[in-house]
Amino acid sequence: MIPETYTRTIEADGVHVFYREAGRTNTPVVLLLHGFPSSSFQYRNLITILAGRYRVVAPDLPGFGFTKVPESRKYRYTFDNIAKTIEAFVDVLGLEKYAIYIFDYGAPTGLRLALSRPSAITAIISQNGNAFEAGLGKFWEGIRKYWKEPTPANRQSLVWLTEFNTTKSQYEAGETHPETLPPETYHLDQALMDRPGNADIQLDLCLDYQANVALYPSFHDYFRKYQPPLLAIWGKNDSIFIPDGAEAFKTVLPKAKVHFVNGGHFALENHLDEIASEMIGFLETNGI
Repeated sequence: MIPETYTRTIEADGVHVFYREAGRTNTPVVLLLHGFPSSSFQYRNLITILAGRYRVVAPDLPGFGFTKVPESRKYRYTFDNIAKTIEAFVDVLGLEKYAIYIFDYGAPTGLRLALSRPSAITAIISQNGNAFEAGLGKFWEGIRKYWKEPTPANRQSLVWLTEFNTTKSQYEAGETHPETLPPETYHLDQALMDRPGNADIQLDLCLDYQANVALYPSFHDYFRKYQPPLLAIWGKNDSIFIPDGAEAFKTVLPKAKVHFVNGGHFALENHLDEIASEMIGFLETNGI
């Protein structure tokens, strides 16, 4: 019997957080944290596979998907604030221990949770979720210029990040068979990003991403001190977070497992079975 996935909304940190949930409440929790420019929709198929063994929870981050931030909240879109909202979210749901699946923007969000409450983290699955300078590819060169000089002109030069061709290319680049990708993935991402004001939110977060890089040493200290079980499962053809970022986990977590799939950034779309199999095996090996 295929487990049902429920879509729900709860209030946390003054934000109406939309999330997907499946699985029995008495099973170990897996928290799925999505990336740019997507939402919990990217985990729709993985949720179904995991829900037979785990309670799976996948929120839409503020600024993404169907999560709504009231104007009266006067929300400032930074990664610190997004992590605080997700921390409030897990508290409202009463999640005390959970494995985290971190992808793209989900990585600095989830790793902030780990810094805040290390005892809550049972394991980490990083799918192209970077935590090392070594993992930042040439893609970041123009963005680094914006970090160094956050002028209106440099901000305007990055508007292409919010456009349809970029969204589509993040799914297709690095995939041997891009024609098998469901087009609703990148069309939904773009439709939500095209809502009034959302492009500016994304450019604000792009500027704030430098705060994540500044936190890398703190993330590394957490890894060294707590040695959480970690699986880095990576689309090896990703030009945004390159394979060196996966291998770098071994420098602070000698027991980290690294596995590459022949895909790109959104590797889960075309390599679901391989990723899910590696993930479940990893969790079971670590008693989760």
